[in-house]
Amino acid sequence: MNLKNKIENRDAQIGVIGLGYVGLPLAMEFVRAGFHVTGIDVDQEKVKKLNRGENYIQDIKDESVKNAVEMNQLSATSDFSVIQNLDAISICVPTPLNKQKNPDISFINHVMENIKGLIHHDMIVVLESTSYPGTTRELILPAMESKGLKAGHDFYLCFSPERIDPGNEKYKTANTPKILGGVTPNCGEMGEFLYETIVEQVVRVSSPETAEMVKLLENTFRAINIGLANEVAIMCEKLGINVWEVIDAAATKPFGFMKFTPGPGLGGHCIPIDPHYLSWKLKMLDYNARFIELAGEINTSMPLHMVDLVREGLNRKRKAISGSQILVIGVAYKKNVNDVRESPALDVMKLLENDGAELSFYDPYVPFVGLNGNRMMGMETLSKETLNNSDAIVIMTDHDQIDFQFVVENGNLIIDSRNVIKKNHSHVIKLGVGKKPDSH
Repeated sequence: MNLKNKIENRDAQIGVIGLGYVGLPLAMEFVRAGFHVTGIDVDQEKVKKLNRGENYIQDIKDESVKNAVEMNQLSATSDFSVIQNLDAISICVPTPLNKQKNPDISFINHVMENIKGLIHHDMIVVLESTSYPGTTRELILPAMESKGLKAGHDFYLCFSPERIDPGNEKYKTANTPKILGGVTPNCGEMGEFLYETIVEQVVRVSSPETAEMVKLLENTFRAINIGLANEVAIMCEKLGINVWEVIDAAATKPFGFMKFTPGPGLGGHCIPIDPHYLSWKLKMLDYNARFIELAGEINTSMPLHMVDLVREGLNRKRKAISGSQILVIGVAYKKNVNDVRESPALDVMKLLENDGAELSFYDPYVPFVGLNGNRMMGMETLSKETLNNSDAIVIMTDHDQIDFQFVVENGNLIIDSRNVIKKNHSHVIKLGVGKKPDSH
């Protein structure tokens, strides 16, 4: 039976390498489409949990993972040798930045070292991990062809960037259009045929480099526009204007304006990181990606600005940050998720702690965080007494589950980075809202 027939009949054996926020949802879509899926991950704990039918990803229903395992549609392993029995694999491993903000592709390299000798005829390999343009052709392809097989003839290689948005109730893996580019036309055709079984729309582009650039453009666009919104917020503070009113009014224009809002910094695994992949690649070509660098500078400075707002508020009360009881509300990088990757809240907390603050935090989704090498437990509930006893309360994440009116009524000083407090209050300082100039 040829590969297309296997896919059509759901006899194709699917593998997903990397079972995190990207890999596990993708694996579950293949399961829902009727395939048997083998998940591969070096994290033994994840493997054990999945094989017990336990879910650890917020956007997936616990029951669906349990049923998939019980019905023998999903299994997990750390043994890469299973790849020789698979017909298609999707690589969904992390691609972080190192301390110098250069791409760290060690996870991809590790995967390739483990699988290059296991690639066989009539096999589809799709890289989903975000990386710089050229990664698939320059890094993946030579490793796969090292045993004499040829892409487009013996096997099929594509790049298809993940577009996961944690916590998004409307757009999931299945109904988000899937970008895909193959290293040859045959590769693109087979990749498209496979992914059409699990997503509503596959958008096929001419090459993996194009697909890689699409992902970087999407998140660079967001990073730059958020950087602009952040700078405008600081401008408005200095001008005595409310940036949130400005943005809402500008957003009424039915054309030529797209709404972006300021915040305490960028978080998550994509927007703070992906633009640097593009910037790094262009530096190799002696080109300085100025917009990316400037936006990165502005966005990474926002936690410092938040600390300045805390300092301003405490100064009004003739208090210093050192020795003050400061409560941080929300440590996840965005609302209604439990993900703290690159969260600006952690940056703000580190800065406050370094300045001598007595810190505590509350987040209904996050029970504990690592801070300055220590494990900090969060509060289980947000009590009136806790709010009353805090010298300053810093709202970092606007979870729907939090009663912010209760916070306003019981807090002494509140610094709001998310515009959750709509009305003006003398004890509330809002990011992007400056003091109105005295009228004469």
